[in-house]
Amino acid sequence: MEFKRTIENRIKEKSFGGKIIIIVGARQVGKTTLSNSILEGYRKKVFNCDNPTERALLNNKDIEFLKGLVEDAEMIFIDEAQKVKSIGETLKLLVEHFKDKKQIIVTGSSSINLLDNTHEPLTGRKHVFNLFPLSLNELYQDKLQLMKKFEQNLIFGSYPEVAKEESFDKKIELLKELSTSYLYKDIFEFQEIRNSDLIFNLLKALALQIGNEVSYNELSKLLGVDKKTVERYVNLLEKNFIIFRLPPFTKNKRKEISKLRKIYFFDLGIRNAIINNFNFIESRDDAGQLFENLCILERMKYREYNGIYANQYFWRTYDGAEVDLVEEREGDLFAFEFKFRKSSVRKPLGWNNYKLINKDNILELLK
Repeated sequence: MEFKRTIENRIKEKSFGGKIIIIVGARQVGKTTLSNSILEGYRKKVFNCDNPTERALLNNKDIEFLKGLVEDAEMIFIDEAQKVKSIGETLKLLVEHFKDKKQIIVTGSSSINLLDNTHEPLTGRKHVFNLFPLSLNELYQDKLQLMKKFEQNLIFGSYPEVAKEESFDKKIELLKELSTSYLYKDIFEFQEIRNSDLIFNLLKALALQIGNEVSYNELSKLLGVDKKTVERYVNLLEKNFIIFRLPPFTKNKRKEISKLRKIYFFDLGIRNAIINNFNFIESRDDAGQLFENLCILERMKYREYNGIYANQYFWRTYDGAEVDLVEEREGDLFAFEFKFRKSSVRKPLGWNNYKLINKDNILELLK
């Protein structure tokens, strides 16, 4: 079973415009499969940079060598490009020489290694797309199918290989394999992180706090390391697409809590594997937090795949008023509150564009 990725058409629209296309996202999220779909029908040259031999072909080479390397290909695909040390300079040479005659597609599973290393050489010469685990729109054809299997997304997430499996045991087996070390491969390989136990202990602590405001000071005491180390590891985990942070939105600085951030996971299956809890909803006490994480993530996917640019926040005051997600776009504020089960919630004062989302009307998120 293959899933049609919503973002594919947007990428095709940007092709052959004289710019590099960069697709970033976690390992196993489907970047290679998506790229191969885009390459279909074109003469292509493919480089898998997990292979040291192919990686060496692109490192510190001049344009004459690169021209001979790609030959008459219309599309050039460089997979896991963050492993090429000189990737920024190599891509700059290629795009300056070929311009719109050839389309270069690059993928990477670590933004700290790929985007940071290409930022200066490719300024004004690239389009960057984020690929997430499967969205609800990509997984399900209609609302009936969504409602039938919705709770599985809260437990097993939506990595493509996991979603393909019908057996719950096989889903769990795949998630445990991913959550042990594979997803963190680039952190260990490129960032000279030796203390893998600290990474896993930090992730477990964060997994138990989804939907809550996280204190780096408390985490540092819990883990027995200094606050700067916690901040560095959180930053690395975010840039490798394991977690993401939600900052607070401030309307009234005197009344609102404005220092702590919330941390969520890019995939709930990974989160549940980290704490080894694959119980179904009726026997869990974190259904609300799982639903909140999923909703915020689905909005991120929807905005990315539809070219909607927004800043995102949460909002809470000392007197208990709160909004789970605030989108700031085109000068307007849009508020979302998430409740797993249908219930009435008093709308906070001052929020005009406000939606209450539960599992029955979750498709309201995707419009």
